[in-house]
Amino acid sequence: MVGIKAAEYVNDGMIVGLGTGSTAWYLVEEIGRRVAEEGLKITGVTTSKETAAHAEQLNIPLKSIDEVPFVDVTIDGADEISADFQGIKGGGAALLFEKIVATYSKKVIWIVDSSKMVEHLGKFPLPVEVIPYGSVQLKNHLETLDLAPVLRVDDQGEIVKTDSNNYILDLHVEKIMDPEKLAATLSPLAGVVEHGLFLNKVNTVIVGYPEGPKVMEVR
Repeated sequence: MVGIKAAEYVNDGMIVGLGTGSTAWYLVEEIGRRVAEEGLKITGVTTSKETAAHAEQLNIPLKSIDEVPFVDVTIDGADEISADFQGIKGGGAALLFEKIVATYSKKVIWIVDSSKMVEHLGKFPLPVEVIPYGSVQLKNHLETLDLAPVLRVDDQGEIVKTDSNNYILDLHVEKIMDPEKLAATLSPLAGVVEHGLFLNKVNTVIVGYPEGPKVMEVR
Protein backbone atom coordinates (compact mmCIF):
# COMPACT_ATOMS: atom_id res chain seq x y z
CA MET A 1 0.00 0.00 0.00
CA VAL A 2 2.78 2.45 0.86
CA GLY A 3 4.63 1.64 -2.35
CA ILE A 4 1.54 2.38 -4.42
CA LYS A 5 0.81 5.53 -2.39
CA ALA A 6 4.37 6.81 -2.85
CA ALA A 7 4.15 6.29 -6.61
CA GLU A 8 1.45 8.99 -6.64
CA TYR A 9 4.24 11.53 -6.05
CA VAL A 10 5.80 10.61 -9.41
CA ASN A 11 4.75 12.63 -12.46
CA ASP A 12 5.69 12.79 -16.14
CA GLY A 13 9.14 14.17 -16.84
CA MET A 14 10.55 13.50 -13.38
CA ILE A 15 13.94 12.04 -12.54
CA VAL A 16 13.13 9.52 -9.82
CA GLY A 17 15.46 7.82 -7.35
CA LEU A 18 14.39 4.20 -6.96
CA GLY A 19 15.21 2.68 -3.59
CA THR A 20 16.34 -0.78 -2.58
CA GLY A 21 14.68 -3.37 -0.37
CA SER A 22 11.45 -5.23 0.21
CA THR A 23 9.18 -2.16 0.49
CA ALA A 24 10.82 -0.27 -2.36
CA TRP A 25 10.26 -3.37 -4.54
CA TYR A 26 6.53 -2.61 -4.56
CA LEU A 27 7.19 1.00 -5.52
CA VAL A 28 9.25 -0.12 -8.53
CA GLU A 29 6.49 -2.55 -9.48
CA GLU A 30 3.88 0.23 -9.39
CA ILE A 31 6.05 2.62 -11.41
CA GLY A 32 6.63 -0.15 -13.94
CA ARG A 33 2.86 -0.67 -14.16
CA ARG A 34 2.30 3.05 -14.73
CA VAL A 35 4.98 3.13 -17.44
CA ALA A 36 3.33 0.19 -19.21
CA GLU A 37 -0.35 1.03 -18.69
CA GLU A 38 -0.47 4.82 -18.35
CA GLY A 39 2.46 5.81 -20.55
CA LEU A 40 4.27 7.45 -17.62
CA LYS A 41 7.50 9.02 -18.84
CA ILE A 42 10.23 9.23 -16.21
CA THR A 43 13.94 8.58 -15.81
CA GLY A 44 14.89 6.25 -12.98
CA VAL A 45 18.10 6.49 -10.96
CA THR A 46 18.63 3.27 -9.02
CA THR A 47 20.33 2.80 -5.66
CA SER A 48 21.61 -0.73 -6.27
CA LYS A 49 22.33 -3.28 -8.97
CA GLU A 50 19.38 -5.28 -7.63
CA THR A 51 16.95 -2.40 -8.19
CA ALA A 52 18.48 -1.67 -11.60
CA ALA A 53 17.82 -5.25 -12.73
CA HIS A 54 14.24 -5.06 -11.44
CA ALA A 55 13.58 -1.73 -13.18
CA GLU A 56 15.07 -2.95 -16.45
CA GLN A 57 12.71 -5.95 -16.43
CA LEU A 58 9.81 -3.47 -16.20
CA ASN A 59 11.18 -1.27 -19.04
CA ILE A 60 11.72 1.76 -16.77
CA PRO A 61 14.26 4.05 -18.50
CA LEU A 62 17.39 4.41 -16.35
CA LYS A 63 20.38 6.70 -15.99
CA SER A 64 23.15 6.77 -13.42
CA ILE A 65 23.39 9.52 -10.82
CA ASP A 66 26.26 11.05 -12.82
CA GLU A 67 24.16 11.28 -15.99
CA VAL A 68 21.44 13.51 -14.51
CA PRO A 69 21.57 17.13 -13.23
CA PHE A 70 19.64 16.25 -10.05
CA VAL A 71 16.91 13.90 -8.82
CA ASP A 72 13.38 15.27 -8.39
CA VAL A 73 12.29 12.74 -5.80
CA THR A 74 13.84 9.63 -4.27
CA ILE A 75 11.56 7.01 -2.74
CA ASP A 76 13.22 4.42 -0.54
CA GLY A 77 12.66 2.23 2.48
CA ALA A 78 14.28 2.56 5.90
CA ASP A 79 15.24 0.11 8.63
CA GLU A 80 14.36 2.45 11.50
CA ILE A 81 12.88 5.94 11.78
CA SER A 82 13.05 7.76 15.12
CA ALA A 83 10.44 10.05 16.63
CA ASP A 84 12.33 13.07 15.22
CA PHE A 85 12.51 11.47 11.74
CA GLN A 86 16.16 10.48 11.67
CA GLY A 87 16.85 7.16 10.02
CA ILE A 88 18.97 4.04 9.82
CA LYS A 89 19.39 2.47 6.40
CA GLY A 90 21.65 -0.18 4.97
CA GLY A 91 20.04 -3.45 6.00
CA GLY A 92 20.18 -4.37 2.32
CA ALA A 93 23.85 -3.31 2.07
CA ALA A 94 23.03 -0.46 -0.34
CA LEU A 95 23.60 2.47 2.04
CA LEU A 96 26.40 4.13 0.03
CA PHE A 97 24.45 4.41 -3.23
CA GLU A 98 21.26 5.22 -1.30
CA LYS A 99 22.92 8.13 0.50
CA ILE A 100 24.52 9.46 -2.69
CA VAL A 101 21.19 9.48 -4.54
CA ALA A 102 19.37 10.99 -1.54
CA THR A 103 21.98 13.75 -1.22
CA TYR A 104 21.35 14.96 -4.77
CA SER A 105 17.55 14.73 -4.53
CA LYS A 106 15.18 17.68 -4.19
CA LYS A 107 12.76 15.55 -2.15
CA VAL A 108 13.18 12.28 -0.24
CA ILE A 109 10.28 10.00 0.69
CA TRP A 110 10.68 7.00 2.98
CA ILE A 111 8.15 4.18 2.84
CA VAL A 112 7.95 1.78 5.78
CA ASP A 113 5.61 -0.39 7.79
CA SER A 114 4.70 0.76 11.29
CA SER A 115 7.21 -1.59 12.96
CA LYS A 116 10.05 0.60 11.66
CA MET A 117 8.85 3.63 13.66
CA VAL A 118 10.77 3.84 16.96
CA GLU A 119 11.45 6.34 19.73
CA HIS A 120 15.26 6.11 19.49
CA LEU A 121 17.47 4.62 16.77
CA GLY A 122 19.77 1.71 17.47
CA LYS A 123 17.77 -1.46 18.08
CA PHE A 124 18.39 -2.20 14.40
CA PRO A 125 22.18 -2.65 14.01
CA LEU A 126 23.78 0.39 12.38
CA PRO A 127 25.54 -0.58 9.12
CA VAL A 128 28.94 0.93 8.37
CA GLU A 129 30.43 0.32 4.92
CA VAL A 130 34.20 -0.14 5.09
CA ILE A 131 36.91 -1.03 2.61
CA PRO A 132 38.29 -4.54 3.09
CA TYR A 133 41.88 -3.36 3.61
CA GLY A 134 42.30 -2.57 7.29
CA SER A 135 38.78 -3.71 8.17
CA VAL A 136 40.01 -5.91 11.02
CA GLN A 137 41.92 -2.98 12.53
CA LEU A 138 38.87 -0.76 12.12
CA LYS A 139 36.63 -3.37 13.74
CA ASN A 140 39.07 -3.58 16.66
CA HIS A 141 38.99 0.21 17.02
CA LEU A 142 35.19 0.30 16.98
CA GLU A 143 35.21 -2.32 19.73
CA THR A 144 37.30 0.01 21.91
CA LEU A 145 34.55 2.62 21.43
CA ASP A 146 31.97 0.13 22.78
CA LEU A 147 30.12 0.08 19.45
CA ALA A 148 29.94 -3.75 19.27
CA PRO A 149 30.83 -4.15 15.56
CA VAL A 150 30.01 -7.41 13.78
CA LEU A 151 31.26 -8.21 10.28
CA ARG A 152 28.22 -9.02 8.14
CA VAL A 153 28.17 -12.50 6.61
CA ASP A 154 25.49 -14.32 4.65
CA ASP A 155 23.69 -17.55 5.54
CA GLN A 156 26.62 -19.56 4.19
CA GLY A 157 29.10 -17.68 6.35
CA GLU A 158 30.55 -15.75 3.39
CA ILE A 159 31.41 -12.09 3.90
CA VAL A 160 28.70 -9.86 2.43
CA LYS A 161 30.07 -7.48 -0.20
CA THR A 162 28.37 -4.28 -1.30
CA ASP A 163 27.93 -3.18 -4.91
CA SER A 164 31.30 -1.40 -4.48
CA ASN A 165 32.92 -4.63 -3.17
CA ASN A 166 33.23 -3.26 0.35
CA TYR A 167 32.37 -4.93 3.66
CA ILE A 168 29.68 -4.04 6.20
CA LEU A 169 30.32 -3.74 9.92
CA ASP A 170 27.02 -3.73 11.82
CA LEU A 171 27.16 -1.80 15.09
CA HIS A 172 24.96 -3.33 17.81
CA VAL A 173 24.48 -0.18 19.86
CA GLU A 174 20.89 -0.87 21.02
CA LYS A 175 20.10 2.82 21.67
CA ILE A 176 21.70 5.78 19.90
CA MET A 177 21.02 8.79 22.10
CA ASP A 178 23.02 11.26 19.98
CA PRO A 179 23.00 10.27 16.28
CA GLU A 180 24.82 13.46 15.21
CA LYS A 181 27.69 12.72 17.61
CA LEU A 182 27.97 9.11 16.47
CA ALA A 183 27.97 10.18 12.81
CA ALA A 184 30.74 12.68 13.57
CA THR A 185 32.73 9.89 15.25
CA LEU A 186 32.36 7.43 12.37
CA SER A 187 32.77 9.60 9.27
CA PRO A 188 36.45 10.61 9.74
CA LEU A 189 37.73 7.10 10.51
CA ALA A 190 40.18 5.80 7.91
CA GLY A 191 38.56 2.97 5.98
CA VAL A 192 34.97 4.05 6.65
CA VAL A 193 33.28 4.68 3.30
CA GLU A 194 29.81 5.57 4.66
CA HIS A 195 27.56 4.90 7.63
CA GLY A 196 23.85 4.15 7.71
CA LEU A 197 22.75 7.15 9.76
CA PHE A 198 20.54 9.21 7.44
CA LEU A 199 20.21 12.47 9.34
CA ASN A 200 18.04 15.40 8.23
CA LYS A 201 17.50 13.71 4.86
CA VAL A 202 13.79 12.95 4.63
CA ASN A 203 10.89 15.23 3.62
CA THR A 204 7.95 12.82 3.73
CA VAL A 205 7.39 9.51 5.51
CA ILE A 206 4.62 7.14 4.41
CA VAL A 207 3.86 4.51 7.05
CA GLY A 208 1.81 1.39 6.44
CA TYR A 209 -0.80 0.57 9.08
CA PRO A 210 -3.48 -2.16 8.94
CA GLU A 211 -6.09 0.51 8.22
CA GLY A 212 -4.00 2.00 5.41
CA PRO A 213 -1.04 4.28 4.71
CA LYS A 214 -0.43 7.40 6.80
CA VAL A 215 1.51 10.31 5.24
CA MET A 216 3.69 12.44 7.52
CA GLU A 217 5.29 15.61 6.19
CA VAL A 218 8.61 16.25 7.91
CA ARG A 219 10.02 19.36 6.26
